[in-house]
Order: sequence, then structure tokens, then C-alpha cells
Amino acid sequence: MIDFCLVGAGFIGPVHAANLAAHPGARLSWVIDLNLSAAQALAEKHGARSGSDLAAALGDPNLHAVIVCTPPRTHTSIIEAAARAGKAVFCEKPIDLDLARVDACAEVLAQTGVPFCVGFNRRFDPTHCALHDAICSGEIGLPEMLILSSRDPDISPPDYVAAMPYGIFYDTMIHDFDMLRWLLEDEPVEIYASTACMLDAKENPHRDPDTAMVVLRMAKGALVHVNSSFRAVYGYDQRIEAFGEKGMLISGNQTPTTLERHDKDGIRRDPLLHFFIDRYAESYRRELDAFIHAIKTRTTPSIGIDDGRRALMIAEAGVRSAKSGIPVALQA
Repeated sequence: MIDFCLVGAGFIGPVHAANLAAHPGARLSWVIDLNLSAAQALAEKHGARSGSDLAAALGDPNLHAVIVCTPPRTHTSIIEAAARAGKAVFCEKPIDLDLARVDACAEVLAQTGVPFCVGFNRRFDPTHCALHDAICSGEIGLPEMLILSSRDPDISPPDYVAAMPYGIFYDTMIHDFDMLRWLLEDEPVEIYASTACMLDAKENPHRDPDTAMVVLRMAKGALVHVNSSFRAVYGYDQRIEAFGEKGMLISGNQTPTTLERHDKDGIRRDPLLHFFIDRYAESYRRELDAFIHAIKTRTTPSIGIDDGRRALMIAEAGVRSAKSGIPVALQA
């Protein structure tokens, strides 16, 4: 059994805790959170120990790995502490909000040699995987356009927005920035971004961008469009369209069932899944499977610190473009 410590019992932590508890090859041994009552509640649910001091868990000789689910600005210090303790590390994105801190963290990971993975879970979605494989096998020939629509039904809570300005880039579209690199097996060389505040002051008191459009030019020539919003009133809208010289591929939205009801009032279908925890439930399970497999087989996890760094670099350049109103060059 691979024994895990979960750091961060908040929003996404319980998802990973449940997946660990259900995994035949893993065990949740520790839950650490500065909010001790939250750590205790989650730990008791899964038969784990709890605490507010990470050092106590890292000192456990039976502990093999750490999952980092805390706010982004705390990630690198936790990664470094876990790596120096010889523990494998899985970190939710982004690795940090500062490229310099990511680079310093990369040095520690290189020195310690522990397995490290970034939580870009969308790479493990079965339909997105099929899209990736179809593009890479040449089904549409040379990709010419990629369109990613990522629209959330709600904006993040005000305290979360205040802690991460331009979160629509760093917390939401960063997934898309990773996806476009993975799907096209290419790097962007230029980005142009535009943002707006379409929600009213009550919904978005910080006036942080809640709507964004981004256009990227890839090194091999393809154009990519990413659009994001925090007001998809109809559900969690996740679509990817890949257009190439030989055709088009679409990874569409998902609903609880595909049942259609036809009657005198028209045609009705199930609404979209509400949010990412529902839409990407399978990908969260599959990414954990892959990380545990990498630990057991002593192989390198498929999504490493360079992937996290490059996605952050794109997000950072997008923010600069949105603020300046001009395109920003990226190093391929």
C-alpha cells in the first residue's frame, strides 16, 4: 500500500481523499490543514490521522507520498519540504503564481529525485484522451485551429478572488493552456488576450476579470482560441474543437444521460453537469491511478514540473497581454 498525506482539507481535498480511500493500492494516512477541525473531520471519515503541522506527517517513516491541495502561494514550500523528506509529491495546479518560485522548486525536485506530478486532470478524461490520440495519429492531418471553451457556472468566492487576481488565467484557463500544448504537441509563440467584467458589482465586487478571450499562435502554425466565463447559467460548459486539413474532431459537453424526451412541448435533454467535480470525476480517479502506478513502478509521472511551468508562463503572458492590450511573444 502507498500511504498518502493530504495537505489541504478544503474544496478539492475531499475529492482526492475519497479517491484514495477507494483505491486498492493506496491509503490515506494523514490529513493536514491549518484549520484543524476541517482536517479532523476529513481524516475521521477515512480513518486517517490529522493535524495542523506538516512536519509531523513528513516524519512518519511509513509515509510515501503527499498530495498538495492548499492555496497556490503555499504550494512550493510544501513541495520542497515533502521532497526533502523523500516523499513523492502530487500538486494541484498551479504550482505557484511566481515563475521564480517554480524554478527554485524545480531545483529542489532535481536534487531530491522524488516523483512529482502536476494535477492537470483533464489529460486523463477519456474523451479528451481519444481526441489527443486522434489528432496525434493524423486523422485530421495538420491541425490548423483549436478552439477550447471553458465556462464555469459561478465565480470563485470573494476571498479566493482577492488572493489570486486574474484567477481566470491562473486557475481556470491554465488547464486550457496545458491542454493546447498536450493536444497539439507544440508550443505557443505568441498570445493575445482580452478581458472584461460582465458580472455586476454584487457578483464580482473585486472587479477581477470574469470573462476572457485568448488567441495563441503555435510554433507549427496552428491558431488556438480559448474562451472563458464565470457565468454559464446552463451548466459547466467544456468543449474542444480541433480543425485540420482533413477534417474536424469535437470533444463535447457531457450530461448525466443522453436520453431525449419528445412531446408536444418540444425536445428536452438532460442539463449539463453542474461543475468540474462532476464533469471530471473519472479524470480525477485516473490521474491518481497514474501517479500511484508511477510510484510503484519507479517511473516518471507523465505531467512534470516543466508542464506546470510552461502553463504558468502562458498564463502570465496572457495577463500581460490583457493589461497592455497588445500581443506578447512566448519562447517556444
